[in-house]
Amino acid sequence: MPQKIKDVTEKWLVGRYSIQVFIPLVDIFSVLAGCELSYWWRFSSFNMPDRFVLVAAMMSLFVIVLNGFFGIYLRWNVKSISKLVSKLFVVWFFSAMFITFFMYFTHSAEFYSRLWVGCSLLMSFVLSCGFRLGVQIFLKYIRAKGFANRLVFLVGSKEDIASVIVSLREHSEDGFSLVGLQYFKIKPTMNDLNLLSEKVIKSGAHEVWLCMSINCSDEVRDIMYALRNLTVDVRFIPDFGTIDMELLNSNASEIVGLYSVDLSVSPITGIAWLIKRMEDLILGSLIFLLIFPLCILIALLIKITSQGPILFKQCRTGVNGETFEVYKFRTMRMHNEPADMITQAIKDDPRITPVGFYLRRTSLDELPQFINVIQGHMSIVGPRPHALAHNIYYKDLVESYMKRHKVKPGITGWAQVNGLRGETDTLDKMKKRVQHDLWYIDNWSLWLDLKIIAMTILKGFVNKNAY
Repeated sequence: MPQKIKDVTEKWLVGRYSIQVFIPLVDIFSVLAGCELSYWWRFSSFNMPDRFVLVAAMMSLFVIVLNGFFGIYLRWNVKSISKLVSKLFVVWFFSAMFITFFMYFTHSAEFYSRLWVGCSLLMSFVLSCGFRLGVQIFLKYIRAKGFANRLVFLVGSKEDIASVIVSLREHSEDGFSLVGLQYFKIKPTMNDLNLLSEKVIKSGAHEVWLCMSINCSDEVRDIMYALRNLTVDVRFIPDFGTIDMELLNSNASEIVGLYSVDLSVSPITGIAWLIKRMEDLILGSLIFLLIFPLCILIALLIKITSQGPILFKQCRTGVNGETFEVYKFRTMRMHNEPADMITQAIKDDPRITPVGFYLRRTSLDELPQFINVIQGHMSIVGPRPHALAHNIYYKDLVESYMKRHKVKPGITGWAQVNGLRGETDTLDKMKKRVQHDLWYIDNWSLWLDLKIIAMTILKGFVNKNAY
């Protein structure tokens, strides 16, 4: 397979563009296609009346909600076919009950064909199951070719690692490949921990699994601290065996037949990633259209009042440590500064232009970042992106600082609406900002994003701490 095609496949099936984010769209298509085909079979026409379209839309919405409620979108591709089909059957059964109650209580049953409703549910169920089965076969095939796997680095005792390796081999269809390991017989030394971090980086691992006894809390803490500057997912695989029981804790998951405690894993994956991306595309595009005339006016003022480009571009760290160029309206006069040095603006800074002063105070210099949002490098809500030099400086001073990069940076965030804006001239200010950013990542939801956007609008854009 050509390398370019392989790279694209790895990006979509292994990275943050996991194919599971599209499964809800497949369910919507399955329901709508099932309804359309059933209407053609029943009435010999593809022109469904509006009332039939309404029922089809309600049916697809209810299927999506129930699938999310039962957790079917979480790592669906590694579940057994029988278990997956049984759960899908429950979803479609409740969907059928919902449609039946809707027609009964609205006294509209006489306007629909019961044969069409039943056939639509049956056909959409078959289409949805068939797609999942096809993807299962496809993933099993390409993983047998040695790619589209998540790379795993194992840490722990020889005995614990050996049992996990066996499970990895027995569950190769789950899509994990071993790329490195580190044995720790006794409590790891500082030198061991430093070497561990370097080994993980060189291996290119996507995840680090801590294969240890359930009572090794001190060792887990030390290893987590050693990995604090990495953006890999970290999971704790305790050695209490493969007990057959239902998981109740949302922070636990089943990996290659073993139970894992997710110590450092972003919650914004799969269906959550799709929801957040749709939020950014829809709201970001609408906001950009609304602010476009204002952006044109600001661009003209900058061009008329000072020499230099309209936009200021600077490399920042994005999701999973990737770098990108962030856009801002230029607020300073052109000046030379070493590439590895970022001098924060201070009060009465002579570099700031008169127009730039008001842009900074009102945060209007941030408006071009909606282009970054539409491009996919940023979100409307998320941790604010810091300069690369600041990341290098603070990553060893603030614990878990680099964990901010488990999600896309944002134009506004939980820290900003809680007053942590502007210059971070003290270590304490940066620690508080990071604490708020990590809380946001750990508690993300669509409603939290909307709340932060509303708080940003209500509290205004004036930043009294900006210079």
